[in-house]
Amino acid sequence: MKLRNFATALAAGTLAAVAADAQNNVTMWYHGAGNHVEGELINQIVDDFNAMQGDWNVTLESFPQESYNDSVEAAALAGNLPCIIDVDGPVMPRWAWAGYLQPLPIDAAKIADFLPGTKGIWNDTLYSIGLWDAAVALYARQSTLEELGLRTPTLDNPWSREEFQAALDAAKDSDNYEYALDLGMAWKGEWFPYAFGPFIQSFGGDMIDRSNYTTAEGALNGDAALAFGEWWQNLFAGGYAPGNSQDGADRDTGFIEGRYAFAWNGNWAAVATMDGGVDDVMFLPAPDLGNGPTIGAASWQFGVTSTCEHPDGAVAWIEHAIQDEYLAAFSDGIGLIPSTPSAAAMTANYAPGGALEVFFGLSNAQALVRPVTPGYPVVAKIFEKALADIADGADVANTLDAAVDEIDADIEANNGYGN
Repeated sequence: MKLRNFATALAAGTLAAVAADAQNNVTMWYHGAGNHVEGELINQIVDDFNAMQGDWNVTLESFPQESYNDSVEAAALAGNLPCIIDVDGPVMPRWAWAGYLQPLPIDAAKIADFLPGTKGIWNDTLYSIGLWDAAVALYARQSTLEELGLRTPTLDNPWSREEFQAALDAAKDSDNYEYALDLGMAWKGEWFPYAFGPFIQSFGGDMIDRSNYTTAEGALNGDAALAFGEWWQNLFAGGYAPGNSQDGADRDTGFIEGRYAFAWNGNWAAVATMDGGVDDVMFLPAPDLGNGPTIGAASWQFGVTSTCEHPDGAVAWIEHAIQDEYLAAFSDGIGLIPSTPSAAAMTANYAPGGALEVFFGLSNAQALVRPVTPGYPVVAKIFEKALADIADGADVANTLDAAVDEIDADIEANNGYGN
């Protein structure tokens, strides 16, 4: 009996080994190392996929977000990229242009209902797809609007520039707040183009001319951009908002503690705000500063590398990962916006009547992706520095002209990035 059991076990083990050898290994890198909840979710998707079929075996390696992009670029130079990578939406065009990514052959019908910002499209070609997006809103209290006698803006009828300024004036003049508006100046890096780029776009300017992506001339230093720059500078010179020296703790708690009347913040901070005791918090749409209301779009997305030996397996995993059940699980786990209405309906916060339902509508109606160009990472850094300098009192016209010169020099040095 013992011999027969041993023989049976040996045969079963041999069959399992043969099955494993028959599978093609598909390597995958992910940016979320150190995030326990996110790690559990992504590992569950991998485990489910590996268990449901016998052709592909996905193996996952996670990296800290801070070093992830550098790791991908180093691996690309060394010829050691995995099959599947995730990429921050605005960075995708650069990696596609550099040859890191191949087009993603997913049937358009499968992603027809996805939020626009979750689709990584460059040169009319899909390269990546995201399981979630993020949105920014103007945080306010219902009691503040009532106290200051302000109209409640809606998606269909947001505040105009004049109404927004009147709201800031009313909050400042009330002497009930340390600042009328918290813009989150303590956050540096990508926050600036993601959160503040929409302001210049709403004025009618932009970080770059999107008609051809070969210059920033006119977009970043034209009349609309200059009007934006003067408005932006006055937010700090006029004492409406804390500037570049804002402390990170103040950013985290200032609105919750009632020291700021309004806050420009993302949906990722909404639950903490409600849990912090702001029971009448409202998430208001972006104001229309003259050329329509706009917020940023595009978060992390999955794509297939150009050197992948098994692209069919990589695409199969991505198509498995974009099922509603996983979109909803990520939303419930990390608080971001699920990519589809059907997934949103499955979540605690984004379902109809949910506490954060408004953010899905904001993302769908007001979101505009950051400039879709391989030069975006350079544009973003130059734009951040220009806005920080203007906030500190630098001459608006000279600063924006200098930013245009730097962006155009980079574009020229890279032969127009293929445009």
